[in-house]
Amino acid sequence: MGNRFKKLLLVGGVAILLPWGVYGKEHSTKKGSSTSTQQESQLDREVMEAYYRSYNYEKMGDYRDAIRALLPIYHKFPRSYTLNLRLGWLTYLNRKYGNSIQFYRKALLAMPSSLEPRLGLMRVYLALGNIDEALAQGLVILKRDYYNYYGNLYYVTGLERKGLYKNEIDLCYKMLALYPTSVPFLTHLGIALFKIGKREKAKKVFKGVLILDPNNIIAREYLSK
Repeated sequence: MGNRFKKLLLVGGVAILLPWGVYGKEHSTKKGSSTSTQQESQLDREVMEAYYRSYNYEKMGDYRDAIRALLPIYHKFPRSYTLNLRLGWLTYLNRKYGNSIQFYRKALLAMPSSLEPRLGLMRVYLALGNIDEALAQGLVILKRDYYNYYGNLYYVTGLERKGLYKNEIDLCYKMLALYPTSVPFLTHLGIALFKIGKREKAKKVFKGVLILDPNNIIAREYLSK
């Protein structure tokens, strides 16, 4: 593995790439020195505690404090891929979309080959109603990973928002060939079929959705029409 992946830990079931694993040269001392070992040990504790508090706040729906918990280490490692990705997600949840875009773009600068920041940008642009930008990010993702689940799902959402229902149907069938019981894709398929006038076919799809997800509000709404 490359230097960027030397500090990979598993925290709470989530793979965390520690900030200094990406930009260790910013805060390094001579290898093998006791000072270096002590500093790294201290950084381990600081980062793990910050992430622990951040995830706890997120679970409680307190996104503002989830963000604040990470800021002390973010100031030390402002170019960290992991921190920028996480802050992009949290600011998205907190509806600070401008900040979210900035964090995701910084994560993308840190690791240009990664698809995660682009998926994050798709979510943000969809929330902002900037469908063209969302689809542009989606094209980059699908060009590199044709069957990326969330890339296709967000792309389908964008097509639906633009009223491109036939394209939406084609993409849904593509993904349902791999994920036949995917409720999100089945739901999008039902909506698109309904919109182009194939109501009976759409209702069959929605009946299937209710088998998989009996409380699905969208399926119930369309079946009542």
